[in-house]
Amino acid sequence: MSDSIIEVKGLSKKYILSHEGQEKYTALRDVITNKVKKLVNTQQNLKAPSQEEFWALKDVEFSIKQGDRVGIIGRNGAGKSTLLKILSRITEPTSGSIKIKGRVASLLEVGTGFHPELTGRENIFLNGAILGMSRHEIRSKFDEIVDFAEVERFLDTPVKRYSSGMYVRLAFAIAAHLEPEILIVDEVLAVGDAQFQKKCLGKMEDVSKVGGRTVLFVSHNMGTILQLCNTSILLNQGQIEQIGKTSSIVETYYQSNSSKTLFKVNDKSEVFIKNIITCDENGFQKEYFAFKDNIVIRINIGINKFSSIQQIAICLLKRDKKRVFTVGKLLSNFYKSDQSEITLDFMIDGGLIAPSEYSFLIALNNKSGSITFDWHEDICPIKIYDDGTDRAFEEGYDYGCIIIKENWNKIKYEKIY
Repeated sequence: MSDSIIEVKGLSKKYILSHEGQEKYTALRDVITNKVKKLVNTQQNLKAPSQEEFWALKDVEFSIKQGDRVGIIGRNGAGKSTLLKILSRITEPTSGSIKIKGRVASLLEVGTGFHPELTGRENIFLNGAILGMSRHEIRSKFDEIVDFAEVERFLDTPVKRYSSGMYVRLAFAIAAHLEPEILIVDEVLAVGDAQFQKKCLGKMEDVSKVGGRTVLFVSHNMGTILQLCNTSILLNQGQIEQIGKTSSIVETYYQSNSSKTLFKVNDKSEVFIKNIITCDENGFQKEYFAFKDNIVIRINIGINKFSSIQQIAICLLKRDKKRVFTVGKLLSNFYKSDQSEITLDFMIDGGLIAPSEYSFLIALNNKSGSITFDWHEDICPIKIYDDGTDRAFEEGYDYGCIIIKENWNKIKYEKIY
């Protein structure tokens, strides 16, 4: 593919894991433990495998076009970091081929590419030289790098004295401003604060859209992936599970871990809950919802003896079990004569509940609450994930339970003198 800036075919990476304890033990307890293991295995005629093959990547194939912003996602151990290290030429593949057009700048770990004894100023020129740039080219970008990194006061301080945040700010500024054709960024940006992450993602989007450069980005924060990347690759146990539009890939990533809610059915009561699920508007069961998604909780209620006082109450609970809201409705609004069960769908509008983890409390009682027919608390756990809002960089922070539509300076008034 002539228009591809990165082309990967049949890429595999194998590691050999040793089980013989060939390390150079320094602690007495480790020496004793190792000897005992060998003695037991010998007495029982057991022979544990001394080595094991582990494929971090297996037959990975994809191509990336110039200017693409590609997210690489997957659970821990999926092979994301191994892939980036191979693309950055830090690690050699076991088999397969990689074709890359242009210079690659990588930001994979805090301090990668820095010499700890050199100052920030010296490391800027060192990194530029590694990328094949002349001193004149580096000087032309020098002020922009320093301004972006916000480390001017510490420019002539050895970087070994930098905090991890300062390391990342300077490393990213160098990688983004020295104009590589391909920018590869791992989870390292998580070290920075939310404001700096926002600044970095804005820069990555800018170098891609305006400069036509290619960005590969790994993050566990799906909000930032959705905000930055137009295409994503989902890795699973070293293999590509799916490649495509980022919103579709993120949906697959989350839904692959869905599970059914189990609870004890109390079928001796007058009315009781037979089943509860959370789903989308099409009835597809799911526990992970994008911020913009409508959330439906579907409740199947069994009826042994109907009366007009019976009602259902639904509470949304935060992680600390405090209530976000409570709603209630008499069952008589839904009941038809001689029914043995009814199914209710309650929908929470998308774009309201803040990204976080929640669960539900469902109760069948009378209106005053003095009689309880059935009660299930902390069931149907759900996660609402950020789908690329302005708050995507604040994932994990508690900024409330709802996100309201902002209205500023909309009131018209006359000044009174």
